Amino acid sequence: MDPGDISVWCDALGQALAGRLPGPAAQQLMAPVPRAGLNPADEDSIRQGAVLLLLYQTADGIALPVERRSEQLLHHGGQISLPGGTREPGDASLVDTALREAQEELGIEPGQVRLLGPMTPLYVPVSQHLVHPFVGCHLADPVYRPNSSEVAEVIEFPLRLLLNPDMRAVEYRQMRGERVRVPFYQVGEHKVWGATAMILSELAVILASF
Repeated sequence: MDPGDISVWCDALGQALAGRLPGPAAQQLMAPVPRAGLNPADEDSIRQGAVLLLLYQTADGIALPVERRSEQLLHHGGQISLPGGTREPGDASLVDTALREAQEELGIEPGQVRLLGPMTPLYVPVSQHLVHPFVGCHLADPVYRPNSSEVAEVIEFPLRLLLNPDMRAVEYRQMRGERVRVPFYQVGEHKVWGATAMILSELAVILASF
């Protein structure tokens, strides 16, 4: 993958997103095993949410921001996530949810984001959300103004690490009273796992086809 001019590169990625997506098979490459709660009994309890994968050029290639969530948050406190959250009544669409959340969490102005397209939705059992990922490009260097009540740290995730097999590892954890195999991406001192890793895994499969 040679990004070259990021605007041209984003054109190509947008075309790839408009085609057939690799879908759940790509997400499962980074899924914990076993993964509980995949078939909720009450579909009315599922909440709709969205996240933004915001790509931008750095001196070290193209990257995207992920967040270390505040320990005070009800769900996934202290974990690494993409900017995003629950759809609110004032959101005209799930795209608007992703853009609003990126603005609220990181200070990214929606007008500075060039949307490229959606990826495959992913159900997250812990928070009972169906998460809709959207990919966008920021053609300038983004200036982050993180909301300290939600975001403890903004972490730059270079795509070269996403595509490097050496940055992927596995560990075993005791979760829900059972031993769970947990794949993760190693980004500096941080481990990116769970739903975030699964969403990024689909992006990695798409990028590997370039």
